[in-house]
Amino acid sequence: MTNGSNLVNNASNPNPSHVAIILDGNRRFAKKLMLKPWMGHQWGKKKVEKLLGWCTELGIKELTLYAFSVENFNRPKEEFGYIMKLFREACEQLRTDKRLQEKGNKLGIRVKFLGRLEMFPEGVRKLMRELMEKTAKNSGFIVNFCMAYGGRQEIADAAKRMVADAQAGKVSAADINDETFKRYLYMPDDPDLIIRTGGEKRLSGFLLYQSSYSELFFLEKMWPEFEKEDLLQVIDEYKQRHRRFGK
Repeated sequence: MTNGSNLVNNASNPNPSHVAIILDGNRRFAKKLMLKPWMGHQWGKKKVEKLLGWCTELGIKELTLYAFSVENFNRPKEEFGYIMKLFREACEQLRTDKRLQEKGNKLGIRVKFLGRLEMFPEGVRKLMRELMEKTAKNSGFIVNFCMAYGGRQEIADAAKRMVADAQAGKVSAADINDETFKRYLYMPDDPDLIIRTGGEKRLSGFLLYQSSYSELFFLEKMWPEFEKEDLLQVIDEYKQRHRRFGK
């Protein structure tokens, strides 16, 4: 990667509009510090808070974070309880975050939670609903938290919703195409680039439908170690790639 010095938008090679990140490596980071593995999620939460600021500074319009998978519900009870506590704290902090209601040309941050949210405890679901309702009309910057998420589950749920609409006469077989199907997904937007921290080189079910032409970046650093300079370097390399979209 280069040093991140070429981050100037131009028509032929613009900065990414939509960035997605797989937040991997929290537990391994904690183990390095000889702490209980789940305590790494506290560092990960703080880094997400910083990331929101970096993205708005760089003019990124949408951020999607793989925060909690369907499989993560199988984590040990103590770890799961600790993570739920962090989720509640994060939601409470976001509710009072002044960036949610910025005035002027940038009309605040819109928060979305995507996935099988019914799997979470009611207290967590309530906070999620309140945040989404509070920010529903904001349009300056969108942040999507993929929670109780799985790419296969997303596609299966989209198919179920489409079948239900077909049975109700709202959509016909002739109407079904790629764009129609995307509207039934948790998130219809395609990310320009996807970053995975933690050294693993796979998507692990993240945005399986939307990632067809996303540029992929795999970093050795664990998520709590990720810094603004890493984001700048990824964007700089992204800008040097030629996106042909199969053409």
